[in-house]
Amino acid sequence: MKAAVITFPGSNCDRDLAVAFEKAGFQVARVWHKDTSLPQDTDVVGLPGGFSFGDYLRCGAIAAQSPIAAAVVAHAGRGGFVLGVCNGFQVLTEMRLLPGALMRNAGLKFVCRSVGLRVATQDAAFTSAYKRGQEVMFPIAHHDGNFTIDAEGLKALQDQDRIAFTYLANPNGATADIAGILSPNRRVLGMMPHPERAVEAVQGGVDGAALFAGLMGGMALA
Repeated sequence: MKAAVITFPGSNCDRDLAVAFEKAGFQVARVWHKDTSLPQDTDVVGLPGGFSFGDYLRCGAIAAQSPIAAAVVAHAGRGGFVLGVCNGFQVLTEMRLLPGALMRNAGLKFVCRSVGLRVATQDAAFTSAYKRGQEVMFPIAHHDGNFTIDAEGLKALQDQDRIAFTYLANPNGATADIAGILSPNRRVLGMMPHPERAVEAVQGGVDGAALFAGLMGGMALA
């Protein structure tokens, strides 16, 4: 399986994401935001955390207009897999590949710590190696992680079982404690916590490794 990790000016988790994919067995290509196409036969695109373009205008808004953006949207439109973490989640909402918006944290402060999450669905390649209801620990590091969506949108996420992860203790004010959501076809995942920072014991935990391993296995069966 082939993964492409996009780097924008201000990305700071692109290498971490590439390493996490590689540890799960993916062949990884690094792609610069000014490229206009993805490597041939890309299976999954990774949009990393960081502060693309300094978070000017709105978080992720400028990155969503980068030359590579059209290729990412087209990849998703063909049924390709996409993983957006933290700033990558913000970019996915700006690309309109996922609903809602990421707003300023309710406490108006940057939060950086490990948090408890609950796996809300097992019905996606990304979460297939977990059990529904399983509790895991991932790091967070964000200032604008308050996932916000209207009542109609929230109902759709709930009715369609598209909430991937929820916080055990909400750190940012996110609607319904949501930490990550899926697209209607379940092949695009956006999440604020960082699974790529929890794939080796030296990082303080390995709960994130199952996301990448499950993705590898789930994609092979898709």
